Order: sequence, then C-alpha cells, then structure tokens
Amino acid sequence: MGNLAKGSPLIKKLIFFVSYLTRAEFHHAVNEQYQRIVQYFKPQFLLGLTATPERMDGKNIYEICDYNVPYEISLKEAIDKGMLVPFHYYGIYDETDYSGLHLVKGHYEEKALNETYIGNVARYELIYKYYMKYRSKRALGFCCSRQHAEDMAKEFSNRGIPSVAVYSNANGEFSEDREKAIEKLMNQEIKVIFSVDMFNEGVDIPALDMVMFLRPTESPIVFQQQLGRGLRTYKGKEYLNVLDFIGNYQKAGLAPLILSGTKAFDEKRACEYNELEYPDNCMVDFDMHLIDLFRELDKKSLSIKERIVREYYKVKELLENRVPTRMELFTYMEDSVYQYCMKHAKENPFRRYMEFLQDLQELSEEEQRLYHGIGREFIAVMETTDMQKVYKMPILYSFYNDGNIRMEVTEEEVLKSWKQFFDNGTNWKDFADNISYEDYKRMTDKQHLSKAKSMPIKYLKASGKGFFIEKEGYALALREDLKDIIQLEAFKAQMKDILEYRTMEYYRRRYLQGSQI
Repeated sequence: MGNLAKGSPLIKKLIFFVSYLTRAEFHHAVNEQYQRIVQYFKPQFLLGLTATPERMDGKNIYEICDYNVPYEISLKEAIDKGMLVPFHYYGIYDETDYSGLHLVKGHYEEKALNETYIGNVARYELIYKYYMKYRSKRALGFCCSRQHAEDMAKEFSNRGIPSVAVYSNANGEFSEDREKAIEKLMNQEIKVIFSVDMFNEGVDIPALDMVMFLRPTESPIVFQQQLGRGLRTYKGKEYLNVLDFIGNYQKAGLAPLILSGTKAFDEKRACEYNELEYPDNCMVDFDMHLIDLFRELDKKSLSIKERIVREYYKVKELLENRVPTRMELFTYMEDSVYQYCMKHAKENPFRRYMEFLQDLQELSEEEQRLYHGIGREFIAVMETTDMQKVYKMPILYSFYNDGNIRMEVTEEEVLKSWKQFFDNGTNWKDFADNISYEDYKRMTDKQHLSKAKSMPIKYLKASGKGFFIEKEGYALALREDLKDIIQLEAFKAQMKDILEYRTMEYYRRRYLQGSQI
C-alpha cells in the first residue's frame, strides 16, 4: 500500500476531507477553509449537495461548480412529492415597534433586539397564547441572541412548559448541550428548544411538529434553513405548524414570497399572498393587521434606483468602505435587486458601472481621467458587447494578458488563450452545440483558430465601434489611440473586473436558461 497504509498522513487527510465535506453542506464551499481543502486535493470530480444553493453570505455557489447542476428540486416540488411534510404557516401580528431600531449592514443590532424583547410582557403573552393554541409535542424556537434564548426558555419553563436554550459556549441557567437537548426533546422530557444559530443547518430532528420565528426575518436563505428543520418526514407527522411573529421590521412580508418559491420579490407583493401558489396541502394564514402593514410598507418602498444605490452603499460598508468592483457588487448584492437589474437594462449598473460610480462621485482621480477620455467608451464596449455565446471572452483575455495588456495579439497568443479558456472546467461544452468531450479533445489547433477567426474576431471587428482593427502579422489589434490608456492601472483593473464579471454572468445565465427547459 506504500503511502496509503492505514494511519499514514495521507489517509488521515483523506478521512478528514471526507468527514469535513460530509458534515458541511456544499454552500460552505465559498469559505476559505473549505476552498483550501479542495485546492489541496485537486479533485477531478467534485459533487456538491446543498438545500440552499442561493448565495450564502453573499457568495456564489453555482460559480464554484461552473454552473453545472445535474439535479435540483424546489421546496414546492419536494413537498408535492412527499419528500417533506406540508406546512401550516401562521403569520401573527406582533405589535413590537421596530421603527426606532438601528440597522447595521442591513441587520438589526443584537443589543437593540434584546432591549426590545427581554421583559416584554405583552410579547411573552402573545407567543405563549399561540403556542398553546396550536399545541406541540416538540417545538423549536429561533431567537436573536443567547440572552433572548435564555429568557424565552425561562419564561416557558415558568409557565409549565419545560424548555431549554441551546447556543454556542452555553453557560446559562437554562442552557443545554445541543445533543443532550435533542435527546430530551425526543424523550419529551422538554417541550421546546430555544436556539441561536445552532439549528439553521446540519441537524435533523424529524419529530419536530412546530417551529417558531421569534426574531425579524432578514434573510430568505436563513428562513428556508430554519423552516427546513421541521419539514422532515416522521411517522404519524402530517404537517408542520409554523408560527411567525411579524412586526414592522424592514423585511416584513418576505415569508409568503419565500414559501411560494418566488424569487423575483420586486415583482410581487406580500399583501397578495392569497394569489401566490403554495405546495400541495400547505396553508398560509395571515392576521388581517399584517395585510394592512404590508400595504403600508409597499407604499413606502423605495424606487428601484434608490434600492440599487442603497444596496451599493451596503456592500461598500461590508467591504470596510472600499469601492466595490462589479464582481464584489454582484457577490454581495441582495439577489432580488440583482435579478431586477438583469431584467431592466436602463437601470442596470453592471452595463455602465463607471457612469454609475461617477453619479455617486465614487471614482478615484485616475478613474476620472479614464472616465473623461476615450477609455470610457472602450470600457463601455466590453461591458455591453453581445454575449449570446462566450467566444469573445478568450479573445479579450488574450489582450488582457494577466494585466500586461497587449495592443495586438498573434494567432499563437489567441490560440493559447482560447484553449486555456475552453479547457477550463466544462467550458468546452460551449465550443459547439451538442459536442461531446471526446469530440472537443479531437479538435486540432487549426480548427480552434478557424473558429476564433470566423466568430469572435470577425464580430469584434464589426461591432467593436472601431476599437478592434486588422493589423498585418496579427490576428487582431487595438486602435492606436488606446496605447496610453491601456497602461493606466485603473484601466487594467476595470478590464479585469469586466472580463471576470461577464464570464461569470454568462455561465449564470446559461444555467438559468437550462434549468427552465
């Protein structure tokens, strides 16, 4: 066995790698530790499994997989097929006033929520009333903080409903180790677990018959994860009761849209929840006060331009006040806002990013020079050039040349960039319709070059507003008056950002189109 002997360092690493990937759902592949492990082993084939493929913490899961998705199933489909139990969702009006609470990076501060919830007798009564109304053998309540979880466990226990709080580094009066708490819940020694970020994922308690949302819904992904804790099938379990206590917080009204599987939130209204389509045998019921609240919030909603600008500043704050690149804005932008941008070219900052930054007075001194010269027009060409196919990208990458931008490219340089691009991951699938990997590998350099000349090179010369020209001895060249422009560091950064973003967006779009077939 050599290096593969039992107990060898390699075997230990492999065991750790497998156990790590098994425990951590694939949406964690965006984090640095996960990426280091994957890069260390350099797998030829990597299968990712997750129930929440949408962006977690703003990172793009699909991009890691080159947008290759062999199978996916929605929440609605899973319930309709009996893989998960139906839900009975109750949106309960909570008079708690959030209007004076400060938002930090799009989230309510823990301290402010604690001050709002702890000692709030009216809220205790409301939660207890609805818990008793719908009854439960085993319930899970999601809280905003350790102190909140302790407080709720104490309140319920004092009312004769044995409860514990579960959170990391637990040391409170009502705290309990997670595994011990689950065991007690299963044995019905306790009735409720109040948790803080310990049951969002990776833990299954199929016997749960109720989940309670006791804090503002701020993230569709976290909401889905927490809902999913209770949707597992279990003998004798017909449905899951969901109690959502909703006040006038910023994202009130997300729940009905999430439950229906709606993704384009900007085109739907929460107050129209009865018109949404929910999974089979599911029920969604809102207090009438909430319908009035949703209508009021809709009236106060920002214009899409204001939302995009607000989203920009939110991302900038996340980046510690650094101006985001296109890729960073995409990565951290709220998904519903990004989807709107993609459908409305006129308001899409990704098609005119320098103009967008100029309007916000966010361009640096060197970027101002670039903006007020011919470089701005060239950047606009790269931002907006038609991308029904991906062929132009390797040609533009041959000019970019890892930041040492060329004024002209030879056939050999084009060929190298072209093959490097299509050899990456499964990009070869875009070389031609219905091509197999074996067919692709049989392609000669002459055939590759012929394709590059007959498609992207030809079209860049025709539709590149005169920036791409013929030059003797070269496959393609740039106009002479760009010579000084391409030396600017600001231009190099802009070109790199455009190529990375447009390549990513092409594959994102291709995936979405394929998933709708």
